[in-house]
Order: sequence, then structure tokens, then C-alpha cells
Amino acid sequence: MESEGKQNESGRRLFLLAAGAALCVASPARASDKLDAGGLTFRDFATFDNGASFARSDPIIAGGPSPPVARVVGIDSAKGFARVRFEQIRVTLAVPLGWLATEDWERGVGYSSDKRYRLVVWRVDFDYEGVKDAEHYASTKAGSIQARRPGVKAQARKLGDGTFLVVFENAPKAQGDAEQRVVFDVLTPQPGNSKVGVLLTLGVPASESGRGIKLLALLKENMKIDW
Repeated sequence: MESEGKQNESGRRLFLLAAGAALCVASPARASDKLDAGGLTFRDFATFDNGASFARSDPIIAGGPSPPVARVVGIDSAKGFARVRFEQIRVTLAVPLGWLATEDWERGVGYSSDKRYRLVVWRVDFDYEGVKDAEHYASTKAGSIQARRPGVKAQARKLGDGTFLVVFENAPKAQGDAEQRVVFDVLTPQPGNSKVGVLLTLGVPASESGRGIKLLALLKENMKIDW
């Protein structure tokens, strides 16, 4: 998770590193578009092991040799996913069968068995981050990443349901990756409270960005947040 983890660090340091840079990326005030799985389902990303992978831990992942394994609250073998509960951030995700999932005190992590697809989900406090709301966070993060890594191309936009999508192209590969990455952020603000939100990040190989954004649509559609 090194690449996506560093890119998705929560805290003011993300923005302080880009102090003095032009941080805003144009984001349309109105948008009717939405994420679309394009006919794909979790079955297209799953390994059908009846959820056995979620009982395993991975000593390579940050958190020591035995990081906490996220709690599985349901298995749907026919549809190819498990519902995974990240207790610390009060978020439940549907994750493809054959993946692994862990959590710590501030985030949930999921990844495919070959680690080519990796996701992180966080709670975001916009006051703590030094921004006024979700739109400001999305545009500021896009600008700050581009300022820190000039080769990265970022685009932020508001979706029709009020969430925000940021796409980072040419993201650097981490150890073990065969190619550059594309990283997708979906930021969901809390209804009725502009000061907090949940950030879902999915990183995939650049050559599979088309499949990756379709998986992102599935993850977003099946995410349950306990505000």
C-alpha cells in the first residue's frame, strides 16, 4: 500500500507541502455524470474461495506481522463479494472474494491477492485538513499532489450525487509494481454536515484504469457509511 498510502495521507502536512503552489483544479459546479460499472460485477474481480482469504493476514502490510483483520459480516458467493466492516471508521464495503482486508485506528485497507489493486478508506475532518468543505479538499489535494510530483496529472470533478471524483494519472509505482498507477479518489461528504466526509481511494495499474474505474463504481455503490 506504500504508493496509495503516501498519496492519501490524512493531515495538514499534505497541504503544507504544497504551500505557495497553485492548488486548485477546475471542478464543475454542476455535473450530472456518475460512476458506471459498465456491466461488470464483483465476479469479474473475484477469486471464488468462499471468503477464506479474509481470515488471512499479510506480514508485509504495515501494522506488524499480525495487523488486525477486518470483520467479515457477510459472504455472497453467487455475486462474488464479501461485506467487510471497518469498525474504527464505521464503514462497510463490499469487496471482491479472494481479496484481503485489514484496518487500524484511522483507516480500512483492502487489496487483491497479487496486490495490484489496492484500496484505502478514511474519515476526513475538513477543519483539521485546513479546508472548508469536500469540494475544497478535492481540488486542493489534486493540486498538492501535482505540485509534489510534477509528472502526475490530476483532474477533480463533482458527480451528480454530490460526491467528488479525483483521478490521478501517472502515479509512481511502488516496490513490486510492474508499471505506473492510476489512483481514483471518491469523496463523500456527510449529508447535512459540510465539515466531515469519507474518502475512498482505489489504486490500479495504469494499463487497467478502465477496469479500475468500473470497480470503483461497484465499491461506491455498495459502500455503507454510519455517520
